Amino acid sequence: MRKVHPDAAAALAGLLRDGMTVMAGGFGLCGIPDVLIGAIRESGVKDLTVISNNAGIDGAGLGVLLETRQIRKMISSYVGENKTFATQYLAGELEIEFNPQGTLAERIRAGGAGIPAFFTKTGYGTAIAEGKETREFDGEHYVMERGLVADLAVVHAWKGDREGNLVYRKTARNFNPMMATAARATVAQVENLVEPGELDPDHIITPGIYVKRMIHVPNAEKRIEQRTTRKRAAAASAAAGTEV
Repeated sequence: MRKVHPDAAAALAGLLRDGMTVMAGGFGLCGIPDVLIGAIRESGVKDLTVISNNAGIDGAGLGVLLETRQIRKMISSYVGENKTFATQYLAGELEIEFNPQGTLAERIRAGGAGIPAFFTKTGYGTAIAEGKETREFDGEHYVMERGLVADLAVVHAWKGDREGNLVYRKTARNFNPMMATAARATVAQVENLVEPGELDPDHIITPGIYVKRMIHVPNAEKRIEQRTTRKRAAAASAAAGTEV
């Protein structure tokens, strides 16, 4: 089966529908499937429930879907960089299901592993636990969290072969691998596309059996949410006239 498609629109053809649940990988703006997100925007699909650690920023990442009001609900951990998100949420136009970051990661991993629910100490006795089942194990209190499964996962990988085997790099590994296993269909955008057999089997993180379709994105944009810099110690000393 041919997995590599010429562009994002072709890769997502027939997979999108109103009201579906979408997982979007990455952390902040690192390792996000921005080209696939752009194609989701262009499709016009609406009333989406999106599972992602972040909600992007204004004008980038999932922020472009918020601008067009295609997202009905976010299941996230951190959304503090997006003013559009805050405006819609405070106006009652957007639902949010907040999760502690580790809990969100485990809910996705559990969904991919076929685990319907699990118990965690995190959030017990707080608003996170309201309306959820709690239990005591060995004198400790736990709250039950449900595994997450999506209709579609869109992920970003550093390298992949034409059979869908994927390798991630550094921070871009956050959330992408687990989401790739937790959806009924996974579409990946890959920076470096190689032929089958070129990847070291020990380096493969997501086996191709999880990936339905792919696109090659050789010049992926890599943005930084907030760039903070400081002078190096040697340069600062030299500028002050101090011998280093």
